[in-house]
Amino acid sequence: MQPEGYAVDLHVKVLDDGVVERAKARGLDALVYAPHFTRLSEIRRQAEAFSDEELTVFPAREIFTGTWQQRRHVLAIGLEDPIPDFITFDGAMRELDRQDAAVLVPHPGFLNVSLGLDDIEAYDDIIDALEVYNPKQLSHHRDRAQSFTSETGHEPFVSSYAHVRGTVGEAYVTFAEALEDVAALSAALKDDVERSLFHRDGLSHDLRRAVEWAHLGLENTWGKFDRLMLQGTEPTHPDHVAYDGRFNDVKVY
Repeated sequence: MQPEGYAVDLHVKVLDDGVVERAKARGLDALVYAPHFTRLSEIRRQAEAFSDEELTVFPAREIFTGTWQQRRHVLAIGLEDPIPDFITFDGAMRELDRQDAAVLVPHPGFLNVSLGLDDIEAYDDIIDALEVYNPKQLSHHRDRAQSFTSETGHEPFVSSYAHVRGTVGEAYVTFAEALEDVAALSAALKDDVERSLFHRDGLSHDLRRAVEWAHLGLENTWGKFDRLMLQGTEPTHPDHVAYDGRFNDVKVY
């Protein structure tokens, strides 16, 4: 079935010609592209390069707050200025509030990379939506996320959270009206514009979920070793010249 309304996969990590082809085949109108450890300027460049009349790619940042041992991820849509990784959670949230970006909580309560209920309640007035489904979440993760939305009253969202090309479009949100740019998407999320949530199921979806879990294992073993030991300073480190020292007071490394 092709989705009705303006269909957006609200969080993907991969972007290439194959991703665009798959998104169109799935009937999507837009993707939100938020790769890890990539500066906002580069994300914007890639998003523009892969957008066309059939598919819009919206740039976003999943900000990696805290240390590797105590990290919490926050998805920001509608940023005006760049925000680095490896800054305190409080520092990131203050900056997101200053920029009035849409603030989404990906995979709440998931492993050790997520916001818990206390974090969400502490920034209730800044956070705009909580993710209640992506293919990596197990049933207890989804139940926990649903309970967080019930307790806090935040709007829910779903996404493919695709780290692998084939997962794009496995979960998506639809809006009644088209969103012509990232500012319009940010406003829709901040204003709690009515949306419908969808995800695929069945054997093929289960296989996609298994592939994503396998990728998670690789990312947290060899991928982490490569990133920490072999690659040197991340391009989104707060010491990078792109941030002009603005986050020195809240950096954790």
